[in-house]
Amino acid sequence: DKHLKNNILIAVQGHDHPLLQGSWLIATDLHWVSGQPPDFPFTCTAKTRYRQHDSLCTLNKHENGEIYVEFAEPQWAITPGQSVVFYANEVCLGGGIIHKTEKLIQE
Repeated sequence: DKHLKNNILIAVQGHDHPLLQGSWLIATDLHWVSGQPPDFPFTCTAKTRYRQHDSLCTLNKHENGEIYVEFAEPQWAITPGQSVVFYANEVCLGGGIIHKTEKLIQE
């Protein structure tokens, strides 16, 4: 994590460190295969990493066309600037760019 205001960078060792786990994200720049977003709240699965297993989540409206994505189980290394992709079984519903996620240090 990073805290720009206080010039702090947090680094951890080990792939399984608990600080690498996150349970939610906010996505922007959304694109839906059908051309329209689902009715919210909406339950589906999502991936935040290539070759990651699909993870159960719930999508809710946020502000300014963003959506809030809450995962049923913590996810590894949710990273702003990367993509999140939504699925219904084997069907890709769409996706967006990860804008925000849990902060280790509150600003």
